[in-house]
Amino acid sequence: MAATELPSDDVRTMLRDSLRGFLGAQWNPEAAAKASGLAEAIAAIWTGLAGQGVATLGRDFGEGGLREILVVMTELGGSSCPAPMWSAALANLALSGCRAEAALDLLERLHEGTARVAFSFGALDPDADAGTIQLADGHASGLLRFVEVAESCTHLVVCMEDSCLAIVALDGPGVDLEPTRAMGAWGLYEVRLKEAPASHIDLASGDLDDRLLEGKLALVGRAQGAARAAFDMTVDYARERKQFGQPIGRFQAIQHKLANCLIALEGVRLTLDHAAHLHDRADKDWRYFVNAAVAFGCDALRRVSLEVQHTLGAIGYAEEHQAPRHFKRVHLDTVALGGAAEARRRVATFLFDKGGTGLPQYDLGPAANELRDQAQAWLDENWSGERKAAFDAKPFSRREFDPDFALDIGKTGWIGLGWSREFGGQARSPLEQIAFIETMERGEAPRIGAAIQANAIMMFGTPTQQEGYLPEILRGEAMHGMGYSEPEAGSDLAALRTRAVRDGDSWIINGQKIWTTTWWGKYMFLAARTDPEAKPPHAGISMFIVPMDAAGITIRPATTMYDGTFANIFYDNVRIPLENIVGEVNGGWKVLTGALAYERGLVGGGIVLKVAHAFEQLRKRVMAQTSGARPPGDDPVVRDRMATLACEIEVGRQLMVHCAELAADGITPPEYGAISKVFSGELMERFGEAALDILGMRATLSEQMPGALDNGRFEQNLRHSLMWVISIGTNEIQRSLIAQRGLGLPR
Repeated sequence: MAATELPSDDVRTMLRDSLRGFLGAQWNPEAAAKASGLAEAIAAIWTGLAGQGVATLGRDFGEGGLREILVVMTELGGSSCPAPMWSAALANLALSGCRAEAALDLLERLHEGTARVAFSFGALDPDADAGTIQLADGHASGLLRFVEVAESCTHLVVCMEDSCLAIVALDGPGVDLEPTRAMGAWGLYEVRLKEAPASHIDLASGDLDDRLLEGKLALVGRAQGAARAAFDMTVDYARERKQFGQPIGRFQAIQHKLANCLIALEGVRLTLDHAAHLHDRADKDWRYFVNAAVAFGCDALRRVSLEVQHTLGAIGYAEEHQAPRHFKRVHLDTVALGGAAEARRRVATFLFDKGGTGLPQYDLGPAANELRDQAQAWLDENWSGERKAAFDAKPFSRREFDPDFALDIGKTGWIGLGWSREFGGQARSPLEQIAFIETMERGEAPRIGAAIQANAIMMFGTPTQQEGYLPEILRGEAMHGMGYSEPEAGSDLAALRTRAVRDGDSWIINGQKIWTTTWWGKYMFLAARTDPEAKPPHAGISMFIVPMDAAGITIRPATTMYDGTFANIFYDNVRIPLENIVGEVNGGWKVLTGALAYERGLVGGGIVLKVAHAFEQLRKRVMAQTSGARPPGDDPVVRDRMATLACEIEVGRQLMVHCAELAADGITPPEYGAISKVFSGELMERFGEAALDILGMRATLSEQMPGALDNGRFEQNLRHSLMWVISIGTNEIQRSLIAQRGLGLPR
């Protein structure tokens, strides 16, 4: 279906707000905590929900498809309401288009609100204990377990095989319902059928396997709603609950715990919605994305539910508290239908079986897709063959930058992709910039440009600075380093001590910077203190552009753990022109944080694209057969671990795209840039560790060693990953930022 025919974001927002208000006024969560009266309460609330129009979702995607079903399921999860929306949605998805009289009659009554459906996958359920039924001469017999709220429903719809359903009236003869307590909660039933009258419904072959995927995504959506409700409650508690004379939300351990939960919840939210969106558009790869979202979501939401209980402590352990209800809901929904393990198995099948398939490429829109093709064609012509082979043969320390490549690509104007046209840029969207970065990463092209510094100059520089420095960057002629960190001021930039003192028409700079990576660039974007008495300390910082050939600069390069280089740089009475200050005197904190916010909004995307490219190299290696042995990709443990990585890459890619969408509307909020950076940086570490486990000792051989796999690519990736976790503000600092800026926890 064309995207223009699907409901808009505004429609989903209105649906969410309407449901939230309705459930808040009409549903008592206490009803779900006990068996007595539950069936009557569910029947009553369903009548109201059908009046809200949710009973028809899934019938026609133009009126509401899987994305809208997810909205409803999320709100039901957050409200602890077990209304049979899941079953109604699956009945619509399975029976719409079916012309059988029994199906038409059931759907009509369902949409009117006079029928309530309990759905079971029966023999198709990946859990062998879910039970099955047999159909003979219009009668059904057998046992079904884990059937939701069956006592409140009028009909049972159950899968017989991949193209056959049965419909059974639950108030008819031969039907016995037994309430089941699971995870300490009521709401599931055993359904025993003994020659119960049943209608046989034939469907298109294989349709019900798709319904299984849709059903699992919807369950994870409900679990997400429950987990988010418990999390929000816990954040409020952490703001108010005092221990040792202060709110517990001020303790770093609590802040980082809750920051981790927010990262997980955002990853689940984005991947679920993306998968549902692709489903409703009938994208060819929607099944892969559904399985990836389910696999990540099942594990992530259970971790969140545990951390919520840990934070609440004993207060959340009492049954009268809402948290236990949400804990139970999360676990019931994420274990059902095979849970994360089944979803990962399906992801592995996609990646490895029948020749295997790489990670699906994102549709970033017509303009971005076209740019991706243009950039790839340029690389094929200008960065291939002997030229690229010669570059790849160099040690890693000499592959971080190539001046000739920078000059060549400078002729395309692509270094200024995101710059405004005022400064000679192309004013491309953030999604177009992602498409370009992705293509350069896949082509293993060296670094270009000085995006952060250029952005700072465009935002805060004088016209003279803009006219002097920006064209050099755009042409690929000048690289700018960042002189931020100092021996006593790593992530704590407000503590920096390098001084800049005005002397007539010059600034005199004295101090030391450490861990400077682009020390070999033409300029240094330097932070220095211009008011040592300023309160707070960050109010006395200014930013400068320092030519690296200025007198008084001493550079002491060092080899990094990942075979790159950084340098300790000493500034001894370095004199630079007065006009080399960027922004106002003592206004450098605004310039510095503005530049870092821009970088953090991009860096998470850059990292995950590196991981995605490295994953494809590992996937091909894992599928290869060597020395007559079976490929590692045949090993179930390897397949499961690779599937886990693939699912986490989807989370990183969705965080990247979300940051780009936020940037298109302005500037990415710092906490979202931090979420993307934290998740993707640590994913790169996990990927590096997994590659060594999967490939073994030979993968530890470094570049240019005999027998090294892919010239030491995999072990070098692991060593390089540490930089992305530490640099630009360590991930611990980023978690504090997420907690304080994103969750409003006290500083």
